[in-house]
Amino acid sequence: MKLESKVAIITGGYKGIGRGIVNVFIKYGAKVIILDYDENVTNMNNDNILAYKVDIRNINEIESALKDAYNKVGKIDILVNNAGVCNLVPFETMSEEIKNHHFDININGVWNTTKVALNYLKKEENSTIVNLSSVTGPMVADPGEVAYATTKSAVLGFTKALAAELANEKIRVNAIMPGYVRTPLVEKMAEDSEPNNPENVINGIASAIPLKRLADPEEIGELAAFLASTESSYITGQGIVIDGGSTLPETSVMGV
Repeated sequence: MKLESKVAIITGGYKGIGRGIVNVFIKYGAKVIILDYDENVTNMNNDNILAYKVDIRNINEIESALKDAYNKVGKIDILVNNAGVCNLVPFETMSEEIKNHHFDININGVWNTTKVALNYLKKEENSTIVNLSSVTGPMVADPGEVAYATTKSAVLGFTKALAAELANEKIRVNAIMPGYVRTPLVEKMAEDSEPNNPENVINGIASAIPLKRLADPEEIGELAAFLASTESSYITGQGIVIDGGSTLPETSVMGV
């Protein structure tokens, strides 16, 4: 019960990686505040979950939700900035609308949520922030991922700089850098790549990963729980790769 008595904000917690993180945090004893744009998120409310429909591009909505949550639970110890978007569009044909959509959610949303959450995190001891970056951008990239790769690189830079600023506050800040995870987002990207047979894309991704599969969302949740707990008490400002070895091969042809 490494997160027992802790209260965690998780953005984008309705499905995908966020849902996996929610499940793992509850397993380890945390109460969870979910901020998600999906109108069905409030159906998740129970004894362990306070769920709010929030557009993280709107700082006023974040402030309202967290004020209400804090009044109900009395503390906030952890922030997990998970919410994000990815659309595969070539750079030369990408509209300003699509570019701005990536920047507004993947960068500004992280910025806004962190800005508000810090007001509460500073009131507790051993508070932590976990940001979802990616191997895409800082380490690798595929065609069509320019907007996504740019924003996820920004999240890693944000993590490092914020960790340096908050060290004196005893607030640790780290980033998770996943490879491919089997989520609705990745399934949508596969459909964009090969509309007639998206499963063929998923299988192709898996075949190129040394562990021969995509991650399960709860595997990302386990890493998030570790980084949010005192088990990682001497780790801050780091980007932790969890990719099944997908960034490991040096070439596709050399070797025995």
